[in-house]
Amino acid sequence: MERPLSEQLRPKTLDEVVGQDHLVGKKGFITSLVARGKPLSILLWGPPGSGKTSIARLYAKAFSLPFETLSAIFSGVADLKKILKETEENPLFRRSILLFVDEIHRFNKAQQDAFLPYLESGQLVLVGATVENPSFYLNNALLSRMRVLKLNSLTEEHLEEILARYEKVKGKLPIDLEGRRYLIELAQGDGRYIHNLIENIQGCNPEHILTVAELETLFQKKSPLFDKASEGHYNLISALHKAVRGSDPDASLYWFCRILAGGEDPRFIARRLIRMAVEDVGLADPQALPQTIAARDAYEMLGSPEGELALAQAVVYLALAPKSNALYTAYQKASPMASKTSELDPPYIILNAPTKLMKDMGYGKGYIYDHETPAGFSGQNYFPPKLGRQTFYDPVERGFEREMKKRLLYFKALREEIEKS
Repeated sequence: MERPLSEQLRPKTLDEVVGQDHLVGKKGFITSLVARGKPLSILLWGPPGSGKTSIARLYAKAFSLPFETLSAIFSGVADLKKILKETEENPLFRRSILLFVDEIHRFNKAQQDAFLPYLESGQLVLVGATVENPSFYLNNALLSRMRVLKLNSLTEEHLEEILARYEKVKGKLPIDLEGRRYLIELAQGDGRYIHNLIENIQGCNPEHILTVAELETLFQKKSPLFDKASEGHYNLISALHKAVRGSDPDASLYWFCRILAGGEDPRFIARRLIRMAVEDVGLADPQALPQTIAARDAYEMLGSPEGELALAQAVVYLALAPKSNALYTAYQKASPMASKTSELDPPYIILNAPTKLMKDMGYGKGYIYDHETPAGFSGQNYFPPKLGRQTFYDPVERGFEREMKKRLLYFKALREEIEKS
């Protein structure tokens, strides 16, 4: 059985690895380790098809270490112990081995502890591979014994290099320039995926140049790089939120569409838009909240795909709205203060007195009904007496909050007049 093309064209040396010069280039971290002749346990963190397995194999080769592999999807602690026992019993392998663990994030944190004694004894050089943020999935004890190395997604230039490398060995592909661009776009930075695409067309008639339309028929579109349970999910949502906060409607629409293309539930996006309305726009534009709630309701009424347009309208509205986090900041100040002083009672002056006993105790005594004052404002203190007046809300000079600031200053001046009189 013929080996997959990705195996046939796998790099033979570290300097043949594409797109990871910061690790395997002349001044790369792994290159410097090899030069020093002392292997470290490393964790290769990067997107699919970025070269994690190739680097692991070549890392073992560079240090002349026996290479063993485990997949965290199919293996457990028993498999780890079996490998180590076999190497201990083999006289050829009575030294460190390099163990490559693919999808290492799938081991639970208790299973990860099984590596620790072997790392401590020097019997094991561990190379893990993960597409997930290791700080969320690996325990601190294991992370402290490994160097985390971030791999980059491959660029269009890197994918073109892979195509050229194939053609140098196997011959010209039956595609034109537009076809090459289509394959590169379809691969979305995944080197293994572009090898799979090449594999599907290498058997075609070399005399017939495949058009983009024929390639579209031959291949199904690659699923977007988005997983609701992954860090990528939160990265894209964060990108949308920050583009809206940064008042860039075009970038906001781009990330909104990326999230939709990844299969996210539009209701989740609607909830996030409502949050943006109160957190980043606030009272600078009081219409932002009704707009986002209306967009959510419109989606519920119309469904998909028509309802997405209502959400897109809310995205653009939020992006172009004046921004203020003054209300959010005020809440963040008021909340801990309220918790910290929860033992303080309201001032008697603003307490109701429905019984004679309460009246005799002074409940409500001296309270001024604001509507009966000339300005409709009494200027009384509504904070607990021991706490005194506090300031939480400080509106900005943008949008409708300019009006809110005028009102604050107006009432402040009135209060000062009342206190003087």
